[in-house]
Amino acid sequence: MFSFLKSSGPKVERMSGADAVARAAKGELVVIDVRDISEVKASGKAKGALHIPLMLLKAKADPSHPEYDKRLAKDKPVALYCASGARSQAGGNMLVGLGYAQVYNIGGFGEWRHAGGPVGA
Repeated sequence: MFSFLKSSGPKVERMSGADAVARAAKGELVVIDVRDISEVKASGKAKGALHIPLMLLKAKADPSHPEYDKRLAKDKPVALYCASGARSQAGGNMLVGLGYAQVYNIGGFGEWRHAGGPVGA
């Protein structure tokens, strides 16, 4: 009963900052910062993270698009963050819609930093 309410297939899962930092350090995770350039300039970004603003994510993550970023792959785990977690959730939903199998929302950049994650320019 009510099986129509259950989602089937991949979905965006929550990932703690600590898990993201540990998995990224091991090379097990592609981290994407979906904030605007002005936000990244003001605070830096997670070291090693791809900076792909939310408005460009669909094009950069779609293998059939001419602007596809080859550092992304549908079979690699991906974790996104923004300032608070809302844009990263929207971006994660976008990636799931494109067929990415393992998509995580770290939440805000502060969660990465509070977990001791390295920050770069």
